[in-house]
Amino acid sequence: MFITDKERQEEVLDWGTLFRLSGPQKTKADKLVVIEVNITPGNGHNFHKHPQQEEVIYVIEGEIEQWVGQEKRILQPGDSVFIPADGVHASFNVGTTDAKVLAILSPSIGEEGYELVEVYDQAPWDSLR
Repeated sequence: MFITDKERQEEVLDWGTLFRLSGPQKTKADKLVVIEVNITPGNGHNFHKHPQQEEVIYVIEGEIEQWVGQEKRILQPGDSVFIPADGVHASFNVGTTDAKVLAILSPSIGEEGYELVEVYDQAPWDSLR
């Protein structure tokens, strides 16, 4: 299945935008979810986990403060991180321009393909940033 740039559907969030490139609703994929994530400066996707999904985050543009568990690194274009299933993580744009990452998750879970549990309000995640 081909998806052109004009066919992409943008989802606007408080901290940026998403473009779902693959998943059950978009391509009927049952094993792979691919999402382009754009994070505006000073914002981020706060601490969360995917209980049954592994994830790779690949930085395309910008500068990301990436947390996996209680460890953080600054990621630049070309850098990536693997997050195991149920691994708590967060991504924040610490640059001055929009950051773009590709999030790849597997397997696809549920109708949207994306299982998310927010933990940013729980210890120790609520005191890390």
